[in-house]
Amino acid sequence: MTSTDVHKDVEDSGPSGYAAARLRLLQEGARSGPPRRSALAELTDDWLSGLFTAGAEALRGVSLIAVGGYGRGELSPRSDLDLVLLHDGSDSAAVAALADRIWYPVWDLGLALDHSVRTPAEARKTAGEDLKVQLGLLDARHIAGDLGLTAGLRTAVLADWRNQAPKRLPELQELCAERAERQGELQYLLEPDLKEARGGLRDATALRAVAASWLADAPREGLDDARRRLLDVRDALHLTTGRATDRLALQEQDQVAAELGLLDADTLLRQVYEAARVISYASDVTWREVGRVLRSRAVRPRLRAMLGGGKPVAERSPLAEGVVEQDGEVVLARAARPDRDPVLPLRAAAAAAQAGLPLSLHAVRRMAAGVRPLPTPWPAEAREQLVTLLGSGQPTIDVWEALEAEGLITQMLPDWERVRCRPQRNAVHIWTVDRHLIETAVRASEFTRRVHRPDLLLVAALLHDIGKGWPGDHSVAGEIIAKDVAARIGFDRDDVAVLATLVRHHLLLVDTATRRDLEDPATVRSVADAVGSQGTLELLHALTEADALATGPAAWSSWRGSLVADLVKRVAAVLAGDDLDEPEAAAPTAEQERLAIEAVATGSPVLSLRAQTEPPALTEGQPAGDPEPLGVELLIAVPDQPRVLPAVAGVLAVHRLTVRTAELRALDLPDGVEGSVLLLNWRVAAQYGSLPQAARLRADLVRALDGSLDVAGRLAERDAAYPRRRGVIAPAARVTVASAASRHATVIEVRAQDAPGLLFRIGQALEDAGVRMRSAHVSTLGANAVDAFYVTDGKGAPLGAGEAASVARKLEETLRG
Repeated sequence: MTSTDVHKDVEDSGPSGYAAARLRLLQEGARSGPPRRSALAELTDDWLSGLFTAGAEALRGVSLIAVGGYGRGELSPRSDLDLVLLHDGSDSAAVAALADRIWYPVWDLGLALDHSVRTPAEARKTAGEDLKVQLGLLDARHIAGDLGLTAGLRTAVLADWRNQAPKRLPELQELCAERAERQGELQYLLEPDLKEARGGLRDATALRAVAASWLADAPREGLDDARRRLLDVRDALHLTTGRATDRLALQEQDQVAAELGLLDADTLLRQVYEAARVISYASDVTWREVGRVLRSRAVRPRLRAMLGGGKPVAERSPLAEGVVEQDGEVVLARAARPDRDPVLPLRAAAAAAQAGLPLSLHAVRRMAAGVRPLPTPWPAEAREQLVTLLGSGQPTIDVWEALEAEGLITQMLPDWERVRCRPQRNAVHIWTVDRHLIETAVRASEFTRRVHRPDLLLVAALLHDIGKGWPGDHSVAGEIIAKDVAARIGFDRDDVAVLATLVRHHLLLVDTATRRDLEDPATVRSVADAVGSQGTLELLHALTEADALATGPAAWSSWRGSLVADLVKRVAAVLAGDDLDEPEAAAPTAEQERLAIEAVATGSPVLSLRAQTEPPALTEGQPAGDPEPLGVELLIAVPDQPRVLPAVAGVLAVHRLTVRTAELRALDLPDGVEGSVLLLNWRVAAQYGSLPQAARLRADLVRALDGSLDVAGRLAERDAAYPRRRGVIAPAARVTVASAASRHATVIEVRAQDAPGLLFRIGQALEDAGVRMRSAHVSTLGANAVDAFYVTDGKGAPLGAGEAASVARKLEETLRG
């Protein structure tokens, strides 16, 4: 039956004809989606127009208007009819009679009706008092009667909305936030409300209202398609249930999927989640822009007065190479070249997450459009930036979602596509697989002070469920994927093996602790055999807790935690071997000996600064070797004297050099050369910009050692000049004494958030404690500093237990202060 035939039935048969035509339309298998919604709206328009015409007779100054979803022409099978009977106030009694002649036939057919009778002035007044009414009127559409009356109201309502936008948009944002708090996030719920949950149809309507204000606009790519997909699902839900419902209940998902021609309920949910994610991200970007515009409007008059009417220049603060902060967002520097800098997306993301700032939509899209793929294996900087991003805590989530919205995550990690938006039909899990992985990394970032290799913990958290979506045991499949991903990221063979073990056995501790007899030596031995080493056990313990906490409130408890801790203690006893000792120093190179001899001869520090050249990228399928060092090599030889570590670290901080790795040790000089020399072999990188000249570094180091350069004062001045951003709330620094780690010295271990001047503060505190430094071993893994300092008393002996504990406590207080 054609559309013309349907409309003819309406004209011939009145309300019963409309009901029959409506039923035939909804049963047409060939027509669905937007065409059916438009046809249903048009059919309803014709019927209501007939009712209006028959009842209005000679009445003038009256019109019938559709508002809300009906006004947009988006009628689902069981949608309400939202109608306004608009009149000029000249004959209220006749208008009331006309309203009865329209409303009652609608009710008689059992259709839900939201109706009102108002003059234009009353409509505007009500809209001004009720935000929901105003939003509905923004979509007002003429059905019948006085077209001029309808057009006048539409023009007035739009003008009111634009004039009142600075006041009403914050109200609308608050309304959206309250609704999200009540209904949850559509992209993660197993039984979502397609309309009310965050990322649903209400939010899509709110974005239309923001655009109508002319104050800001939503990212449009994919938004219309996302909205259409949610409407299609709601149509199918109405048809399969026969009810006016927006909640996609579990028992109805298979039927809805079949109605839409989808494979199964999981495919349905994944489509819903993808659509919701588009709308949620567009909402985040749009409300951020609204806030920026409103703040700018509030500040502009004062700035104009201060600048004498000149146009204010947006302040740009550098965050990393090619990355700056502007107007509360992270944007690309003017000189940034995504087409020549494949690490830029990760560097920008890590900087944004560390600063606690959002990534600009324009920046993300520019990088997505022009960035070159990362080579295989990744350069060391890319790996470090990924670890920094994953270890940034809660801000990681929004930054990750910004990258994912433009396809950058799957470009860097193709295996991510299988877990993206994948539902988990398990009452314990509250997230989709991909969000659970990011949540696990966020939780793991709280435990980075508990492990020696926080980088491996964070990457394992990201990959531990990567096998979901493949046939069979996801831990077995995940082990294979993790090996490939870890090698591609650039970890060496040993680290790849550890990551594979963590992914394969990420459920081992909790399953064993809660289901096996821990008094049975065979149980403990089997876990020890699977784990293999103390370091891997330490990482697995932290991963187990992070995974459970990121699953949901039912997955972890103090009881489970105590059982797992007991198991870990027993396994650690089995794995315990000989005591560790101070790492044996490699024989000095010819370059190191030359610098040392020159330092003795001149009585002053000498240094060498050499750029690191990366090895060629491996061909596909070739196993990764040792990862290339990050940054440039800095060799310093200094005549043995106090305060060498804080002096060197302070000078590097003043010059904005980040220390990636560092070693300090006394060097044995060749026979016949008198004196004692400290050798510092460091790997450093510029925070942004170019490296300083070696001569300038040496000159400042000489001044720092003789006391003429006030390093602490210089750093304090710079901190005062750049107010600290809110940034990441990192776990507190942790300082411990590694008992029995060395027979020759006391080992002080420091795990802290990396920051400019951190090593300077550590060195200063150890010097103030009056201990002698035998050697130092410093590593920066992402944003985490993992350092070990071998110290002795003034006579060269290890510290007593009490003195060691006191030094550690004072150092920890210094770092937390």
